[in-house]
Amino acid sequence: MTTFEAVEPLPFIEGITFGEGPRWHGGRLWFSDGPAGRVYSAGETGDLAVQAEVAHASGLGWLPDGTLVVSALFDAKVYHVDTRGNVAATYDLSHLAWSTNDLVVAPDGHAYVDLYQLNASEMAGEIGLLDPDGAVRVVATDLAVPNGLGFLPDGSTLVVAETNGSRLLQFPTSPDGSLGAPSVFADLGAHRHPDGLCVDVEGGVWVGCYDTGEFLQVIAGGTVTHRVAIDRGWAIAPALGGADGRTLYMVIDETTQEDMVAGKSTGWILQARVDVPGAGSP
Repeated sequence: MTTFEAVEPLPFIEGITFGEGPRWHGGRLWFSDGPAGRVYSAGETGDLAVQAEVAHASGLGWLPDGTLVVSALFDAKVYHVDTRGNVAATYDLSHLAWSTNDLVVAPDGHAYVDLYQLNASEMAGEIGLLDPDGAVRVVATDLAVPNGLGFLPDGSTLVVAETNGSRLLQFPTSPDGSLGAPSVFADLGAHRHPDGLCVDVEGGVWVGCYDTGEFLQVIAGGTVTHRVAIDRGWAIAPALGGADGRTLYMVIDETTQEDMVAGKSTGWILQARVDVPGAGSP
């Protein structure tokens, strides 16, 4: 029996290659397009602006001084971009990972970033903590491909989409940025593989389940309250924004695993109105 509420999406942005990392910031929706090497922003009417050119751009966040932080996919780098769109610093994390992916920046400027390693049979994952000056240390290990990252409204609990674990994990954070032992926020079922996520003010999590073509709102314990189904493509990542925080933006990319590595993809963004506004994370 279906117990969730279905939400119908509407068009918003078209013409991107592989969208990632949507964030509502400064009255605009920011997102990355890795194969194009660009970070974009869009107003509520869909007007696009190129904010920075960054190779393999993926996750986005901001330091307290307004510096844009950009992580890469298919490269183990994190970039700091100044307010004029120029890359001001590059941090090479290749001693820790084959690739980075998503990131979230805490209010104090610490960034949590996915770290991926390749081994003979599968991809393993960790979470790194990157200081504003570029120093990095591993704060979580043995994850089945960590992906989307965000903070619950308490500001001290990090939620992580574990893609190959088919679940959302929650980690308590310490003042120095360390992570405590994880617990399961939501088990999504073995057929679902969560990707990007965002958090609302009531502690619910919207998450894209990329290969089942759906965006879900999930509450602690695993109950799915709302679902947006898409008719084609991968459901990559959501963001809550708009003037009242109640517009759900959903990044969708139509590709395959092989084509994604080759930079071949067609991406677009949908939008929908929801009841509970965003908490501003990620």
